[in-house]
Amino acid sequence: MIKQKKQNMIIKNNKSIDVCALVTAICLLADSMLYVALPIYFRDVGLQSMWEVGLILSLNRLVRIPLNPFVSFIYARIQLRTGFLISVVLAIVTTVGYGVFQGLLYWILLRIVWGLAWSFFRLGGFFLILDTATNENRGELMGRYNGLYRLGSLGGMVVGGICVSLTSLSFTALLFASVMIVSIPLTLIYIPVKQRENAESVIEMKQIENSIVTKPVLLAITSGMLLAFIIQGLFASTISLVMFEHFTEEVFLFGVSIGVAAVSGVLQGIRWVWEPFLAVKVGKWSDGKYGRFPLFISFLVFGSLGFILIPLHTPFFVFVFIVVLTMVCSTALTTLVDAITTDIAKTYNQHRVITWYTIFLDTGASLGPLIVYILLEFGAGIPSVYAIAWLMMLMIASGWGLYIYNKNEKRLQDNSA
Repeated sequence: MIKQKKQNMIIKNNKSIDVCALVTAICLLADSMLYVALPIYFRDVGLQSMWEVGLILSLNRLVRIPLNPFVSFIYARIQLRTGFLISVVLAIVTTVGYGVFQGLLYWILLRIVWGLAWSFFRLGGFFLILDTATNENRGELMGRYNGLYRLGSLGGMVVGGICVSLTSLSFTALLFASVMIVSIPLTLIYIPVKQRENAESVIEMKQIENSIVTKPVLLAITSGMLLAFIIQGLFASTISLVMFEHFTEEVFLFGVSIGVAAVSGVLQGIRWVWEPFLAVKVGKWSDGKYGRFPLFISFLVFGSLGFILIPLHTPFFVFVFIVVLTMVCSTALTTLVDAITTDIAKTYNQHRVITWYTIFLDTGASLGPLIVYILLEFGAGIPSVYAIAWLMMLMIASGWGLYIYNKNEKRLQDNSA
């Protein structure tokens, strides 16, 4: 009877995480579409230069740096369901705005509002997993959540890239906004009502003197920030530009001319096809006896090679093969760094660790497009920009390798003492 009750609770928790991720995916459609469409069609929405594109693609993440502590504070005092309803409504409003308004000022305001919406989405997802996961399934549930919500990136980049090429960016945005309405009943039915913390627990949290300024916390937060800079910022915002430089405005496949925006969207969207399966599989592997660190370091080293090879002028199908392998590594790295951080958060003050982690994730992701497009505007080439990513990934791998080595040495010394 107890076993059956526990099984029912696990199923219920998994369903809540699934719906949480799917609602996030639906509301992510328009944002993901912008990463493949805006670098090419920016003049259609009233933007004038490439640095404005970098600003618009970065701004929603940049504003989340001060907004995340505020949203975390709000989540401590409202129901998870309420937080998700707020984010869904804000997502619909901003997506309608993409289809209606033109000009830099309007788009700055829209991206600020989307930044607030994403803070509610992302922190709500993390808090739900922290509330429901155990040490035995945290990696799997994190992979499940990451894999499912990134289906929104699949729809945004593939359907969005094709739809923008055939119609317009404005029409595509309004189409996505109408689809997002279904998120409201899903949220009301499936997202838990429970409040994360009552007033007493908030007071207890303030009284905890458990510093998060420790080596593992700092390593996890820094790793998340650098990987967000590389994967969500640099790679996602430039791959269509790399293809444009390699193959010009159109790609000829089997005698058919296809717009580079559509091809770029399909190529990036392929990642989100395998994401729900590969992310869960990587999460399960990392829950095993060997732990997360060997996998994490291996994917860092292997994945870094892609950033050296992608800028090289290679035949189209060789280029696609290299990009796909790089995205496979990105899927694994995103899942593993999130799981490592939630492991560490359970040891320390989890509320503060996750809040600071999301702040630094957004710092890295927001600086990615902004810094990259500024560098490109001032004459830096794609190979130089991608070499920076390669170096960053090797630095992360070296940092964790040194940490594990020192930790094992200390354990051996303690055992021999």
